[in-house]
Amino acid sequence: MKSKRGILTLNIKKRSKELLHYAITQTELRLMPYIMFTVQNSKQIDTTKINAKEQEILEKWHEMEYITLIGNVLHITKEFWSAICELVYMGYVDI
Repeated sequence: MKSKRGILTLNIKKRSKELLHYAITQTELRLMPYIMFTVQNSKQIDTTKINAKEQEILEKWHEMEYITLIGNVLHITKEFWSAICELVYMGYVDI
């Protein structure tokens, strides 16, 4: 049986619109656990672990003022933290 973990569902898209004011992509959902891990630990984005598309997502989140990147040091807002916790829960835990 194939796992459904990390799959973007209609419910996740709908909830992301409510929380973040737009429907996230599959790539964004899969980037969120890495962001959570990073801010809980080193706060340092490892550029060898993110690709060009993920870098674009980080830039978008920065423009939306959800995150701040100073060099490789990542900071996120409490609101964004709450949103990604809920979305990751929906996509990886409550499946």
